[in-house]
Amino acid sequence: MRTASTATRLAVLGAATLLGLVTAALPSAVADDNSYATPPPVNPDLVPPNEPPAPDAPYQQKNACVSSTVGSQRIEGTSWGQQVMRLPEAWRFATGKGQTVAVIDTGVNPHPRLAGRLSGGGDYVEPGKNGTFDCDGHGTEVAGIIAASNDPNTGFEGVAPDATILSIRQTSSNYQTPDAGYQGGERPAGTVDTLARAIRVAVDRGATVINASITACNTPAQLRGNAWRALQAAVYYAVQHNVVVVAAAGNRKTDATPGCEQQNDNPDPNKVNVVAMPPWFSDDVLSVAAADKDGTPAPFTIWGPWVSVAAPGTNIISLDPAGNGLANTEMSGSQQQPLQGTSFASPYVAGVAALVRQRFPNLTARQVMHRIEATAQHPDGAGGRNRKLGYGMVDPVAALTAVLPEENGATAPKAAPLRTSLDRSSANWTPVRVALIGAGAGVGILLVTLFVVHASRRVRRRSAGSRRY
Repeated sequence: MRTASTATRLAVLGAATLLGLVTAALPSAVADDNSYATPPPVNPDLVPPNEPPAPDAPYQQKNACVSSTVGSQRIEGTSWGQQVMRLPEAWRFATGKGQTVAVIDTGVNPHPRLAGRLSGGGDYVEPGKNGTFDCDGHGTEVAGIIAASNDPNTGFEGVAPDATILSIRQTSSNYQTPDAGYQGGERPAGTVDTLARAIRVAVDRGATVINASITACNTPAQLRGNAWRALQAAVYYAVQHNVVVVAAAGNRKTDATPGCEQQNDNPDPNKVNVVAMPPWFSDDVLSVAAADKDGTPAPFTIWGPWVSVAAPGTNIISLDPAGNGLANTEMSGSQQQPLQGTSFASPYVAGVAALVRQRFPNLTARQVMHRIEATAQHPDGAGGRNRKLGYGMVDPVAALTAVLPEENGATAPKAAPLRTSLDRSSANWTPVRVALIGAGAGVGILLVTLFVVHASRRVRRRSAGSRRY
């Protein structure tokens, strides 16, 4: 058995990483009557240009990088999430081979479980780095859920263990820059603008799937400007270039961890209090909620009409970002707490998308998204969907084996022909006719015999009755 490693890092990164909408804080305002349940039409012309990644501000390291300590718990086996996914069954059909999953996050540190399958795609936090440096630890854990190879001591393994990770470092809570226009005076690295640019880079560098465990939470009133439209255009650009985009639905703020200030718990599900991006762009994004072990929504997961599917988001096990082993806890202040968040639900679905892309290479990005939704374990709700879990818990085995008639151009696996050692029946039907005639005659004789026996018994009963009288 293996002693659990504790990744000592800020708990904000145990949740979906929060982004600023613009470099300066937006003024608070009361939401208008527009529900903002769905975004306005996309403007494809607003997609960011194809430029090499570079920081958008002179960020400086303000906090120590993640470190690893030996915890008091033991990782005795696989997580409940890995078990409920039935991954060994799914790997009979696909392992993610040939697929490149871009992880847009805090970077990904090299790790033995990712050896030979990690490449750098760029860095928007620090100049001179390529994305394979993770001071915060979050991106490494996300990448582990997607593509880690088997850990022989525990059985832990990523969803798509043969996939390649393309790491783009886009955000960090440990790197900040003074900015008088930002609440608190310092702005952590990572904005909606750099997220849009990172998506464009991931597409142009050959990703087949993009995972963004990153959320920008805004009230409807804060969406009156156009700062978010480049992100909408970038997501659309990805899907139009046949890339599946998967994003965390977002987490509710708690005393221990930052997150979205409000929940979308209005009686009318089409009225929202908070908009989460990129999940808001649900036509082009698989938005992933976090489910608990019993299949119910995790208490922190943000609801919304844009939620696509759900995946395990509690009691997570993944790679230790500061060591060679695994981690299942993080530090929140001076307290250890389990790894949890929609950040870790999203990579489960990104891994499934990589499996589906290998299994069905002719499917478009939208068809892959539809297949994952259609084969999920649907909850109660109109059309098998609700605003908490979307179409329900993702089902990798069903996603890889179900036959969906609506898929145009998809070739379902054909059933193998059954073989037998019996000789083919003769073309001469005379023996069959003789057999049928003989059988018919036999049935006729049997009926006559039964009639005679029955009549004889009736005569005997009547004679006996007359003697008793």
